[in-house]
Amino acid sequence: MDLSALNAVARAMVAPGKGILAADESTGTIRKRFDAIGVENTESNRRDYRELMFRSEAMKASISGVILFEETLYQDAADGTPLVDLITAAGSIPGIKVDKGASKMAGFPGETITKGMDGLSKRVRAHYERGARFAKWRGVIDIADGIPSWGCIKSNAHALARYAAICQQEQVVPIVEPEILMDGSHDITRADEVTRWVLQTVFNELAEQRVQLEGIILKPGMVIAGKGSVRQAGVQEVAERTIAALKATVPSAVPGIAYLSGGQSDEQATAHLDAMNKIGGFPWPMTFSYGRALQAAPQRAWGGKPENIAAAQREFGHRARMNSLASLGQWDVKMETKKAA
Repeated sequence: MDLSALNAVARAMVAPGKGILAADESTGTIRKRFDAIGVENTESNRRDYRELMFRSEAMKASISGVILFEETLYQDAADGTPLVDLITAAGSIPGIKVDKGASKMAGFPGETITKGMDGLSKRVRAHYERGARFAKWRGVIDIADGIPSWGCIKSNAHALARYAAICQQEQVVPIVEPEILMDGSHDITRADEVTRWVLQTVFNELAEQRVQLEGIILKPGMVIAGKGSVRQAGVQEVAERTIAALKATVPSAVPGIAYLSGGQSDEQATAHLDAMNKIGGFPWPMTFSYGRALQAAPQRAWGGKPENIAAAQREFGHRARMNSLASLGQWDVKMETKKAA
């Protein structure tokens, strides 16, 4: 393992003013997105949609890396150019989702464990040869009555650590993503407690599995109350609690934090990221690794029609620019009315 090379990739993924596009929706997940805009879920439509983003000017200006679904990593553009080559030509780094999704965890009702460890080393090696330089694995933690349990947190943290060790062995930077869902009715205090518990456990496991922290990126959620909570915290409280939780649990050796947007709206995800960067005082760059919060607007603008590609690229460019500014603490809500040209 060449740790200096891994560290160089990790630092490039959190370069100032840039963030990561999460375009790794499974075929089933993107079907839901396409159903919402009346587009048939075919391989060519999936290719065309992702291609329009990869060919946009926003890639060069605001995107440091792209997390891909396996199909996309090995897919060619309409003109025969490998999509991975479009990403690298834009100065961005290709990455790959390597987990196989969350499944019910035996003995733990209401909780899940992420699949995908079988054959992982071989798959990661093949993805590296295709051009992927980082990977992603998502562990899912839900909050409800009696959960999360220690067994679920421990098992998912261990899986994240083993995945990370395997990636580093194959010279691929692992994105470590312990996602705490916002689907419950828990308040922000409970979200804070679980966030600290999960992150502490994850970093204990990473240490036990001899993962080199200088060669990873952490992709956590923000400390936010569940959607069903009576009280929803304001932007400033979310920012302050998130920073405090991470400062208490995440070692400074980690090259950067790239937040997931979870169930937040486009503008909420931007506002929270901006507020944290305006506060400052933390040892890592804080940027975005957003999926829906970057893609919902361009998907609506595109609608599966070639004549709408330019409009979709403008929408993608606008959201990417808003989050780029937020990663620098330079965003203002008034900017939302000024669409990128």
